Amino acid sequence: MKAVGVIVEYNPFHNGHLYHLEKSREAAGADIAIAVMSGNFLQRGEPALLSKWARAEMALKAGADLVFELPYKFAVQNAETFADGAVSILAASGCSSLCFGSESGDIDKFNFTVHLLDKHNEAYQERVKHHMRDGNSYPKALSLAFKDLGLGEDGLDLSKPNNILGYQYAKSVHSRHRKLELLTVERKSAGYHDEYFSSETIASATSIRKALFSEGKVLTDIKSYVPGTTLEIMEDYKKTFGAFHKWEMYWPFLKYRLLQMSAPELKEIYEMEEGLENRVMLSAIKAGTFHEFMESIKTKRYTWTRLQRACVHILTNTKKEEMLPQPKSASYLRLLGMSEEGRIYLNRQKGSLGLPLISKLSSSPEEALRQDIRAARIYASALPHPQRQKLLEMEYTQPPIYLKGSRA
Repeated sequence: MKAVGVIVEYNPFHNGHLYHLEKSREAAGADIAIAVMSGNFLQRGEPALLSKWARAEMALKAGADLVFELPYKFAVQNAETFADGAVSILAASGCSSLCFGSESGDIDKFNFTVHLLDKHNEAYQERVKHHMRDGNSYPKALSLAFKDLGLGEDGLDLSKPNNILGYQYAKSVHSRHRKLELLTVERKSAGYHDEYFSSETIASATSIRKALFSEGKVLTDIKSYVPGTTLEIMEDYKKTFGAFHKWEMYWPFLKYRLLQMSAPELKEIYEMEEGLENRVMLSAIKAGTFHEFMESIKTKRYTWTRLQRACVHILTNTKKEEMLPQPKSASYLRLLGMSEEGRIYLNRQKGSLGLPLISKLSSSPEEALRQDIRAARIYASALPHPQRQKLLEMEYTQPPIYLKGSRA
């Protein structure tokens, strides 16, 4: 069975994701689609709208066959580390190809850019450092340094968020997982950061979340932009747990952490840069909401995303010693869900998987999953009891979701 891999967050799963999943299977000529999906906290430093179990179910009901969790160690990370972890899982699961969405839609530009920057790596890194010394954020410095090399029309536009991730996927494949074929699907209609609906059927996850949390909006307002199965799962989640997750729910916990920490303790938290700790602690005293807090600490150099990731690490007490040196490969495959085709594929691949398969937390060494368990506890903590207890227990008791019945 031929498998194509996709790297996703599905926050939530929408029509654009459905298009990407279908086109990925088609482009690869694949029998099954394997998704590596971030857990409860995401790459941009946000709590996921719904739990990983709900989002895994969304993926399966929309056509994915296997969903593996991207561990916290990779999920709440810069683009390079995020990509390395996800690509390593796809390679270990036996995928023959990786298909990602991009603004470019031209895989040759990704391959060209990877080879070019590898060839001129020393000069490129020097230009990156130069632009960071000028006060630019790391993503901005990468884009400016790339332009400095004078690539012209042959190069990739690294100012676009999905192109940046795609470049890191391609770089990881070229350097470590060469057997994976690279494919890309051009994003349609909505941009990654679009905050408002600009099409009748395709919207970014950002705009969907913004609509959900806007005053006077109801869940059915996003009906045109998500598959029917997504809407059903979201309605059930809201009924069961009472709310969709957002940063403001975690602000009291984050503020408490910051108020009781000393500056030396804060400096030990991953992604806390030298000198930032005092600014963060002072702002925590004054801010009344998470948004106010973020507005007061952001600078030209430290992007909103970078600071949000640091906030997640503060919330979960994730220290530099746990995350450094940054890993290049995952150490296990944690199965969140499977279709009937996915179950058949796993049975055939069991002896040749590149990493240990974890389907039951109770039968796995807790040390290997320590960060993910801790993140799950924090994620559930914002809900009232007994919803909090129900979600927390799922981390230990929930078996992989099994979608019975063949697509055919």
